[in-house]
Amino acid sequence: MIRVDTVAKRFGAVEALKDVSFTARNGRITGLLGPNGAGKSTCLRILYTVLAPDSGTATIDGIDVVADPIAARRKLGVLPHNAGLYPHLNARENIAYFGELQGLSRREIEPRVEALLVRLGLTEIADRRAKTFSQGERTKVALARALVHEPSHLLLDEPSNGLDVMATRSLRQWLRELKAEGRCIILSSHIMQEVTALCDDIVIIAHGRVVALGTPGELQQRFGQTSLEDIFVQTVAQT
Repeated sequence: MIRVDTVAKRFGAVEALKDVSFTARNGRITGLLGPNGAGKSTCLRILYTVLAPDSGTATIDGIDVVADPIAARRKLGVLPHNAGLYPHLNARENIAYFGELQGLSRREIEPRVEALLVRLGLTEIADRRAKTFSQGERTKVALARALVHEPSHLLLDEPSNGLDVMATRSLRQWLRELKAEGRCIILSSHIMQEVTALCDDIVIIAHGRVVALGTPGELQQRFGQTSLEDIFVQTVAQT
């Protein structure tokens, strides 16, 4: 379970987050939505320990991300918006290196890497350097890298970025399988069709604040709308 409790973050005169609170539960996919500049990426960066909050707390299974960032990272698989692959390493090496960073032995890493290459359709590019990859290929390798240590929690920022229709469908099915295994998944996306298809809970952030949260059904009842896109536009426009 991921808990964010009254987290605030300021960059100079800009308040990126203002007392943000929400819970992402195990075995569910939580959609983190908001317009550009709303504070979503700042929130995710705090969760995966790149940034520290100015106030408030964030925990991964009760582990404070500031007090014990290494333990928190071991619980997390992270797909950032910018895939951040090492350009001179090939796909297999990029994935294996992150397994090593997570403390896995080579005996553990090799079968996991091969299984992920097959699962994500990456066998044909396994030995190509990352600098030659398309956007979709970079995204899939970054996703494999995030999953190599079999984390219990996933933070996914625009995971279908650059993927074609078939790859997107495959990704969505895999995320449903990971959810069914009891993993806690936070998904940030601008694609409302994707959020509608996948998310059990929704958190909408605007101007650094949580402006709506609940299940899709609860939000539909509260705002009198059946479309998540309409709910999103209405809540953001009211802030």
